[in-house]
Parts: sequence; structure tokens; C-alpha cells
Amino acid sequence: MTTTKRTPVHDRHGWRQWLGGFFSSSVGLKWLMALTGIGLLLYVLAHLIGNLKIFLGVDPLSGEYQIDLYSEALRSLGGHLVPEGSVLLLFRIGLASMFIIHIWTAVVLTRRNLIARGTGRYDHKRQYNEADYASRTMRFGGTIVLLFLLYHLADLTLGYVNPDFVSGHVYDNMIASLSQPIVALFYMLANVALAVHIHHGAWSLFQSIGAVNPKYNDMRRYFAVAFAAVILVGNLSIPLAIWAGWVS
Repeated sequence: MTTTKRTPVHDRHGWRQWLGGFFSSSVGLKWLMALTGIGLLLYVLAHLIGNLKIFLGVDPLSGEYQIDLYSEALRSLGGHLVPEGSVLLLFRIGLASMFIIHIWTAVVLTRRNLIARGTGRYDHKRQYNEADYASRTMRFGGTIVLLFLLYHLADLTLGYVNPDFVSGHVYDNMIASLSQPIVALFYMLANVALAVHIHHGAWSLFQSIGAVNPKYNDMRRYFAVAFAAVILVGNLSIPLAIWAGWVS
């Protein structure tokens, strides 16, 4: 019987040495995925709260749309102490880093699972317990969410695919984009995929960090369903309200 000689942690080089023995292990990667997942869930919630300001209409004092004032407040974080937009840029760099780490850990763990599973077929049909539809389609849903994110940035942040885009005019940009049926339908379908992804992520992140207790499984499930539902209903309400003419 031959055994594979493992390289000691202190002799490893490159990314293994940088991340350390723990974060190069599957357990450590699951921790990274869970921690970045928590950060992304908080961002999605904060982003939704900001977007819902579209329903507040015009500020009576300034005469500007509330959501435009919110966007300006984000750009002017730090006041006159730092250049305008620099704090927001740091937030975006941190957010992008979380996305990259989250995706990278998902890819590495998926490859390890495929290698561990091998190419052989199961003698019996696989039985899924907690691996419901959401978990079995996690990679597919994650890809849809990533593509949606790239389009969303090009549409409402950079304006590349929005011919009526005007920097700083968030209200008008959202109306111009989501008034188009195809774009609005794509947004709604992508947000359904996002909700499915969030549901499984919110459910499994506790398991990834080892915080699992059968007594709290129902609580975990309720939290995952409630969080995903809030994000889904909130995000869908915007294009639906624009279609209905409630926001115009």
C-alpha cells in the first residue's frame, strides 16, 4: 500500500503559504465562503434599502429625488476630509474582494468535491436530504447572479448599456432602464435566481462554520426563507411599480 507524502505547512509556497494551512483546507475554505457570504448578504440588504428610496419621491426641501440624494451622500462619504468618492471606492474594492473570494472558494471546493467523488457511478440512486433544489442548482444560480451583477453594473452604475444614462440621476436612470419590458423581465428573473441563491446561502453558512444544532434547524430555515423573501419582494417591487405607473 502506497501513501501520499503530504508537504508540511511550513514548507508550502505561494498561495498556500500566504493563506496558511487552515485556509487552504476544505474547512478553511468553507469558513471563507461563509464569512464572505455574510458580508454579501448584508450588502444585498443595504443595497435594497437604498433602492427602495425610489418610492419616497421628491425631497420637499431640496426638490431633488430622495434616491438621488442618497446616491450623492454615498459619493460624499468622508465629507471634506478626503477626496469625493474615495470612501465609496474603498467600499467597492472591499465588496469586489468579497465577491472574488466567494467565487474562488466555490470553484475550489467544487473541484475538490468532483475529484473526491471520482468518475464512478453510484450503485443506488442518490438520496438528497437537506440538499434540496436550491443546493443542487447552487452553481447554476450563482452563475446567473454573476452575469446579472455584471449587467447591472453596466446598466445603472457605468451606463454602458443604458442610452439614457446620466451620472448621478439614479431615479431617472432606473425609470429609463426598467421601463423596457425585456430589461425588467430579465431583472425579475435574475432576482428570483438571487433569492434561491440567498436562501441556500443563508441556510448553509451556519453549517459551514460548524454552528449546527438540531434544536436550531427550524430557526435557521425560517431565517433563510424570511431573508430571501424580503430581498425578492423588495427587488421585484421596483420594476413592477414602474410597470404599473406608480413610479414614473
